[in-house]
Amino acid sequence: MSSSVQKISGLNRVIHEPARLILVALLSSVESADFLFLLKQSNLTKGNLSVQLSRLEQAGYVLIKKTFRGKIPHTEYRLTERGKSAFEHYRKSLGSIFD
Repeated sequence: MSSSVQKISGLNRVIHEPARLILVALLSSVESADFLFLLKQSNLTKGNLSVQLSRLEQAGYVLIKKTFRGKIPHTEYRLTERGKSAFEHYRKSLGSIFD
């Protein structure tokens, strides 16, 4: 197996999935984001967005904070330190494939 193929197979599969990669990239550029922001920016469906965010939460990459604004539920998402570190490592690994 060539070195590039080995590097590709070693990429973080949680982040590498396209929808999750979009979400992690979006969240890496802001302090936090709400569901509507992520929905509009990612072009995912509500269901798919919810599933992908849950998967990122399970991996410890995203913190989900549910509050209320008056009587309206409001959910904020942010990358955890673990998520930031995993994304940085993913970016470096991806870049090294093409070196």
